[in-house]
Amino acid sequence: MPDFVEVLNQDRLLPGKGTTVMVGDKNVALFNVDGTVYAMDDSCLHTGASLGMGKLEGKIVTCPAHGWRYDVTTGEVAHVKGYGVATYPVKVVDGKILIAVT
Repeated sequence: MPDFVEVLNQDRLLPGKGTTVMVGDKNVALFNVDGTVYAMDDSCLHTGASLGMGKLEGKIVTCPAHGWRYDVTTGEVAHVKGYGVATYPVKVVDGKILIAVT
């Protein structure tokens, strides 16, 4: 069973928004899609730009550097099955977002 770490109060991540948190030595992007929180590596595969700072539309985030698009629910580059960034388990307990980075 993975170890979950508290990273953020849920009220700090509004629906339709993303942010970046540090877990150990890893930058992790968090996204709120209609009340469900998703976590994935923060670094775009193309240029390493912060995905947590990208524009979120539905479940797709667009990298702010060169426009690569990722499905935040799977970490995959949009329309390219099997190619993407790592995703991490998320749970919300008592208004706190917890993630497990393995």
